[in-house]
Amino acid sequence: MIEKLVEQIESRFNELSEQMADPEVISDRDRYAEVGRSYRQLEPAHELAREYRQAADDAAGARELLSEDGDDSELRELLETSEARLAELDEEIRLAMVERDPNDEKNVIVEIRAGTGGEEAGLFAGDLYRMLGRYAERRGFKTEPLSEADGSYTFEIRGNGAYSVFKYEGGTHRVQRVPETESQGRIHTSTATVAVLPEAEEVDVQINPNDLQVDVYRSSGPGGQSVNTTDSAVRITHKPTGLVVSMQDEKSQLQNREKAMRVLRARLYEQELARQQAELSADRRSQVGTGERAEKIRTYNFPQDRVTDHRVGLTKNNMPAILAGELDDFTAALEADEKRRKLESGSLVSG
Repeated sequence: MIEKLVEQIESRFNELSEQMADPEVISDRDRYAEVGRSYRQLEPAHELAREYRQAADDAAGARELLSEDGDDSELRELLETSEARLAELDEEIRLAMVERDPNDEKNVIVEIRAGTGGEEAGLFAGDLYRMLGRYAERRGFKTEPLSEADGSYTFEIRGNGAYSVFKYEGGTHRVQRVPETESQGRIHTSTATVAVLPEAEEVDVQINPNDLQVDVYRSSGPGGQSVNTTDSAVRITHKPTGLVVSMQDEKSQLQNREKAMRVLRARLYEQELARQQAELSADRRSQVGTGERAEKIRTYNFPQDRVTDHRVGLTKNNMPAILAGELDDFTAALEADEKRRKLESGSLVSG
C-alpha cells in the first residue's frame, strides 16, 4: 500500500513539474495558478516520498551486504535505523496525503458573540477578538473589521489558507476568572461563541435579488444617538432562510451593503455545508471542520493560568502569551487530530 502511494506521489509530482514548465500552461494565468497551488500542496508529501526511497535503498543495501559478508555492527545499525525510519514514514506519508478540506484555502469571516455571563461575557468576546486578530497577524494574514458592537465582533481574515488555520476556533469558548467588579474574589464562568465561515464567492452561492429585503436606516451609537445624518446603515434579510445581516460601521450605504452581502453569502454557504454534512455519517461529519457549536471547545482558566482545549485534551500555561495570539500549539494538535481521524476513515487524496 505505501509503495503504491509513494509511486502515486512521485508520478503526480513529476506531472505537475512538467506542467509548471509547459508554455501553454504558463500562458493561462488561472491554470498556472491552479497547477502551482497543487504543486505546493504536494511538495511536503514528495519530500517524504524521496526520503522513503532513500531509507528503503539504505535498508536493502545493508541487508544485502549482511547476507554476503556476515554480521557487521555498522551495517546492522544502518539497517535498524533505516527500518525504523521507514515505519515512521509510512504514517507520515499517509498523513501528508489525507484529503484536504476544499475550503482550506479560502479567506474567512469570523463572528464573535458574547454568550452567558453578562458584562463579563462581553469583555471576554473582546479578548477573543484581539487574540484571533493578533494570531492572524503573527501568521501573516490580513484582517479587516466588518462590524463591532457591545460584545459582538465580525471581521474578515484574508490570506492563502486562512480557513485551514482558523476553522479550529469555531465553537463555544469558556472563561473562568474573577471580574474586577467582584469584591468577594469569586470566580465567574462566562462564554462567547466564535463562528468561522469560509468566505463565499458569488459563484459559490447564488442569491436571487428577489429573495432579499433591504432596509436602510441611520447609524446609531451608544445611547441610541444618530451617528450621521444620512440613511447609511443597511439591514439585509434573506427571506427564504430568515437570515438577517446588519451593517452600520461605514459612512457609505454602498460599503455597508457590500459588507453585509459578504457576511450573508458566507452564512448561506455555511448553511449549505452543514446540510451536506448532515447527510454524511456522524464519524465523517466530525472531520469536516465546522465543529458542533453547542460544545465548549476550550476553557481559559485565569486563576490557574491554564488554557485547555477539550477536543484534543491539550493544556497550555502562560495566559498572556495565548491571549496575545500564540495559538500555534493548539492549531497543530487539532490539525494532526483531524488528519488522523480522516486517515482512519480512509479519506486519502485520490488520483
